[in-house]
Amino acid sequence: MHVVVARIGRAHGIRGEVSVEVRTDEPETRLAPGAVLGTEPASAGPLTIASGRVHSGRLLLRFEGVTDRTAAEALRNTLLVAEVDPGELPEDPEEFYDHQLVGLEVVTEEGRRVGTIGEIAHLPSQDLLIVARPEGGEAMIPFVAELVPEIDLPGRRVVVAPPPGLLEEPEGAGPGEPGAEGTPGDRGAAGEEG
Repeated sequence: MHVVVARIGRAHGIRGEVSVEVRTDEPETRLAPGAVLGTEPASAGPLTIASGRVHSGRLLLRFEGVTDRTAAEALRNTLLVAEVDPGELPEDPEEFYDHQLVGLEVVTEEGRRVGTIGEIAHLPSQDLLIVARPEGGEAMIPFVAELVPEIDLPGRRVVVAPPPGLLEEPEGAGPGEPGAEGTPGDRGAAGEEG
């Protein structure tokens, strides 16, 4: 099972170091020198951590074979992925691995069925739950506590509190019309400008 543990940020200096946005509670284990990590996109890796240090409150990593700023900058926004045992759970009860969430039913606080989580999109600013809608198309729900107040793993469901308009089709958009859910080039009711 794969778990996203960090996102590569800007290059730092001229010797191939990069800043990373840590997405694991275990950076001392998962991001230690010698760790071999997969990447998303896969074409960027795998990457082996050569060294790591903290500078001005940010974690800086250097990877084997990445020796200059140009090579480091080419890795920007790459996700670092670690292999974990499928039975392993995060220590923090408020954190979840993607594989724990994919397939869960999504309902509103009022009990209205929204759909099923198909994937988790890890974006630079926040993660999104990509929800397959029963009527077709998909909805993108920011994975933040205000919008996702409850995750019930034993009950296999996620409760969401969407703001008005997040889950509705754009006004006047019928099936097959521009802006309608599920039409080519559209990423669902939440929309994504392309």
